[in-house]
Parts: sequence; structure tokens; C-alpha cells
Amino acid sequence: MGGPKKIEREHNLGKYTARERIEKFVDPGTFMELGILNHSDQPGAEVKSPADGYICGLAKIEGRPVLVQAADKTVFAGAEGQVYIRKARSLKEYAVKRGIPIFELAEGGGLRMPDGMGADGISSSLPSREGLRHGRQVPHIVGIMGDSFGGPTWHAVTSDFAVQVKGTCMAVGGPRMLEIATGEKISKEDLGGWKLHSEKTAQIDEVAENEDECMDKMKEFFSYMPLNATEEPPFRPTNDDPHRMVDEVLEIVPTKRNRAYDMTKLIKTIVDDGKFFEIKPLFGRALITGFAHLNKRAVGIIANQPMRFGGAAGPDECDKAIEFISLCDSFHFPLIFLHDIPGFRIGSKGEEQRIPSKIMAWNQALAYSTVPKLSVIVRKSIGMAYSNMCGPGLGADFVVAWPTAEINFTGPEVGINVVYGNQLVDSKNASEERKELLNQWTFDSSPYKAAAKHLIDDVIDPRDTRKFLCQSLEYACLKNGSKSERLLATWPSLY
Repeated sequence: MGGPKKIEREHNLGKYTARERIEKFVDPGTFMELGILNHSDQPGAEVKSPADGYICGLAKIEGRPVLVQAADKTVFAGAEGQVYIRKARSLKEYAVKRGIPIFELAEGGGLRMPDGMGADGISSSLPSREGLRHGRQVPHIVGIMGDSFGGPTWHAVTSDFAVQVKGTCMAVGGPRMLEIATGEKISKEDLGGWKLHSEKTAQIDEVAENEDECMDKMKEFFSYMPLNATEEPPFRPTNDDPHRMVDEVLEIVPTKRNRAYDMTKLIKTIVDDGKFFEIKPLFGRALITGFAHLNKRAVGIIANQPMRFGGAAGPDECDKAIEFISLCDSFHFPLIFLHDIPGFRIGSKGEEQRIPSKIMAWNQALAYSTVPKLSVIVRKSIGMAYSNMCGPGLGADFVVAWPTAEINFTGPEVGINVVYGNQLVDSKNASEERKELLNQWTFDSSPYKAAAKHLIDDVIDPRDTRKFLCQSLEYACLKNGSKSERLLATWPSLY
């Protein structure tokens, strides 16, 4: 590595070195390093660049083969030289060729100078066409463990799952370069800290307090994933009865549509052993996305969160849904939809953020997805949002509702004001007439009319929700398991 003094400096900062990270990350004794004899091809830099600052090789995590790569901050601050880039590119191409998941323990200062200078330097440093077109053939998982500019940032934002350690910065260029180039003065935290990326840009999926937690979260995500796109996600053993009644749901979900509750509690009640791994928990918080198991089978869950904006989705929720649907369809996760949505957060701000385009892109992603899909209307599903949550016509294997669910073009209060507003203004007994209209509107919104015309498949006892999902999955996955046609594999990894 870069020598004892530089290693000591990393330790004094409370950080692991690249080799220590790999040693802690992979199964003991499994790391087979490749390119250990590499060094810089720049004259005079040969003895100062062991492994050219990039430690990579093949290993195992919980017995499963992986490619692991770690930037060495003790060599040229982890910046990317020509040999570094060549090694990383060739090993990633090999991993895709052989169906091996890719892990990156990332940090570094971007393209190294003078390696990347001049017409020849930059021409040989650009992203490869093949690397950008691997089409989610293998899971790509990145941990931002130190300040990351340029290359590590490109890799994180195009990965399937990225975790950022608090206190690090992820950006195109660092604050110093930004000040020199544009005159803007900004702190690392404001430029590319964890709050920005977890709450606003969605360019990371999870946040970690330290490097150990970062590695644990990467492994937990990996535990749900197949090795490559030719496989289904791994099954997880459980003693949780697939026919278990979930009586608790009657206490969790209020029947009054304007009372909030935590949808994650409902999810954990339904899934195997109460285990739910949430993706992007701090972004688009009116929508919940994540992984769980039902009767041993891994599934992706998309659910509305009434604790945020009453469950109404905005532009961020649309982007979150599109990215998650693409991920699940590419790696063969059946999708479970739990509806409790009053519609979209419309208005001038939403229009500025192109919400009509985002709503329809979400619908397009659903239309192209070919994994099994099951849809449960828990309390309400209103307007176009009914479609976006995989209502009738969007390819669901089954759409069912709870008995008290409401399904309609708009909510009853808004609908009555629009349709009967003038009539109520002229009414001598507007209060009683409004109450009567509300009762009628509620009847029209009940799921039984749709079920009677076979527009939805059934109205189920809420306590049978787990049983219904487990039984339905078995039939939906009978022919080809949960394998999809992977029509969304080439959609951008961060929509």
C-alpha cells in the first residue's frame, strides 16, 4: 500500500484501509486478488503506486461468489490512473460474463493527474459502452466509505444499491475544485453529504453511521438478490405458517379514511417473520419500497404510507416507484402492491416538476414489467393512482380489496363539491343533503360493485391477507417461477 505513515493516517481518522475493508467484508480466506503486481504506467510513478491504488479480486460472501473492489486512499488519494481504470474495467467485464455480483468499497478523488490529461489521457479514461450496457445482468452494489468524486460517484449512481457513510461527500468534483472552477464556496456536507443524497437526490439508497454498518447493509441487500439475471432470488427458510391469520391488521388500519397509521407495521405483520428491508426510506416518504419474503419466496413490496401526505404521491414517489419496479423486474422479484392512496399531490409545484410525465412513466414501467404482481386495496385507491398501484389493466395476476376499501375517480368530499356544488348552494337543507350524497357516494366507492362485474378478482377478509398473498404467489409462479422477460433491464438505473 502507500506506506506506514499513510496507513496510520487513515487509522487516526477512524477509517479502515482498502485491504482491511476487504478482509472484514468477505468470508475469511476466500479473497483471490488479481492485479497485485500492477503499478502506474506514468514514468517515475512506478514505485509509488502499488496495485495502482485499486485492490480487486474474487471472493465469497456467506458462501456466494462475488467480485470485490476497493480504492486505496493511501496511493495518490485513491485517484484513478490508467492502469487502475484498465484493471477495474476488465474485472467488471469478467464478472458480467460469468454472472458474478459486483461490490465496490468506494472512495477517491476522481481521475488522476497527469494520467487523465491531454487528448490521449481523457480519451482512454471515458466510460466504456460495454460497461454502461450491462443491463442489470448482475447485481452491482456500492458503499461510499470516504469522500468520492468522479469515478466512484459515477459507479454509485448507476448501481443497483448504494450506501453512504455519514460524514462523507459524493459529488462530481470536490469543494476545492468547485471553488477554483466556478468560484462557489460550499462545505462537503452541503455539496454531497448523506442528507442531500438520501432525502433529495435519491442517488443513494441507504445511510450508515460507519464503515461496519455500511458493509452490513450491503450484505443484507445482497442476501435478497440472485447472483445474476439467470436465477430467481434465493428462498429463505422459515417456520412462519403461510396460512397464518393476521388478526392484528384490524387494529393497525383504521376504517376512517382520514386517520393515519404506519403502513410498515402492516407490512411486517403480513410478511415472513416480520422481516422487511426498506429501500430509500428517507426519499419520497409517502411511498414505501423494499424486500421481504412470503412463504420463503423473496418479493418486492410497494405500499403507500398514510403517515406522509396522507399517502398521496408526488414526483419523488413516482421516481422511487419507477426505479424499484425496474430493479424488481430485472432480478425476478414478484411485486406486491398495498394501496392506501388518495391520489397525487397536484398543483403548480407538481406541474413544474413534470408530474404528468412521471405518473405515466410509472404506468409504463408497470406495463412493461412481467414478473408476477399481486395488488391489495387496503383502505382506498383513488383516481389515476389506482392505476399506478397496479389496478385493473396493468398486468396484475390478481387485484383484491378489503371490504371497507374505497375505489373511485376522486374522494367523496371533492367529488360531491364538483358534481353537486351548485345544487348544494341552492339547497334549503344543504347539510342533510350533503350527508345523503356522501352516503350514496360511499356506496358507489365500495369494492363490491367492481367485484360483481369482475373488474377486480375478490373482496377478502383483511385477516386472510397473508394467506391470500402466499397462495396466489404459488399459482402465479407455477410455470416459470418468478422469472420475468426483463424488458426493464435497460431502463436507467436511476430514473
